[in-house]
Amino acid sequence: MSKVNPQNLTEFIPVNEPLLGGNERKYLAECIDTGWISSEGPFVQRLEEGVANRVGRKYGVAVCNGSAALDLAVVALKLGAGDEVILPTFTIISCAAAIIRAGATPVVVDSDPNTWNMDVNQVADKITARTRAIMVVHIYGLPVDVDPILRLAEKHGLKIIEDAAELIGQTYKGRPCGGFGDISTLSFYPNKHITTGEGGMVLTDNSSLAERCRSLRNLCFQKKRFVHEELGWNFRMSNVQAALGVAQLERLDGFVARKRETGQRYTELLKNAPGLQLPLTKTAYADNIYWVYGVVLQDHVALDADEAMKRLATQGIGTRPFFWPMHEQPVFRRRGLFANDKHPIAEKLARRGFYLPSGLALSAEQIKKSAAVVLKILE
Repeated sequence: MSKVNPQNLTEFIPVNEPLLGGNERKYLAECIDTGWISSEGPFVQRLEEGVANRVGRKYGVAVCNGSAALDLAVVALKLGAGDEVILPTFTIISCAAAIIRAGATPVVVDSDPNTWNMDVNQVADKITARTRAIMVVHIYGLPVDVDPILRLAEKHGLKIIEDAAELIGQTYKGRPCGGFGDISTLSFYPNKHITTGEGGMVLTDNSSLAERCRSLRNLCFQKKRFVHEELGWNFRMSNVQAALGVAQLERLDGFVARKRETGQRYTELLKNAPGLQLPLTKTAYADNIYWVYGVVLQDHVALDADEAMKRLATQGIGTRPFFWPMHEQPVFRRRGLFANDKHPIAEKLARRGFYLPSGLALSAEQIKKSAAVVLKILE
């Protein structure tokens, strides 16, 4: 990643930069030395078993990215035409896209204004005779309040898909995120707590679901090769990617501690910032892990997120906007979805929220500079 902005005005602080100072080089060299660079190599199984053990799951199925993991999860649960799946409107498009590609219908709920996660109090009213599953998506640093969702699922006989991509290493009431519901998904993109460059994983305690995911990720090959009863994908993870992931997993506890330290530093520096909503430090069920350090401009601030990010960029500070709500996505509106939906909290978060440099390689000096520039543009 370049650390100089396009105008060469100042040293640029990227929004994310991973830490690769552990055994990554050693394990990659092992892949090259042994010739095991495809998905057949031993690091894939090591990563699957290591991550599954970390989150308390029986089975892990490594795939090429987190979006692919969501596709597998939805199809493995046999969700399709006529089925509805409830999920937050404030999330990445991969969540709704996986539901739509399977032929099912996404039904969205608004956000909690404090945690920015799905408002669990709205879920019950969205359940209909067609509802088959709830997709729980943990956002930015705090987990969803999972227990009420699990109770609803049990009451109505619904499946639970847990997207824990952003909260690897986080817990809910002491239980690891990634370990809830029927099936969970992770992403190992470079901005996640552990990375394989690109990559993801499906996790479950159900042996049949795990085997179905393995088949779907590998073109649905059968015992007689090149004869197929079902269409799948080539979603395999390479041994090279998995080697990175194994090295990263070895350092996860340190990474989590570093993220929390970054969040605490930002909060201390910005606690008196005028017109700025900071992320909660904790809830009754979890301490913030600060996957990213997000801020929301309060209504009386003249700037919106776009303008604030532009001003930060001119001072060499990298940022990213918050998610744009699913119910306002043009691609879904053209399909006739969400025509009458209004979700004011998510709409505000999208327009007035953004996050600051939050990567694992971020230094204390970079945090201090980023916070100082934020204060300056809010003067």
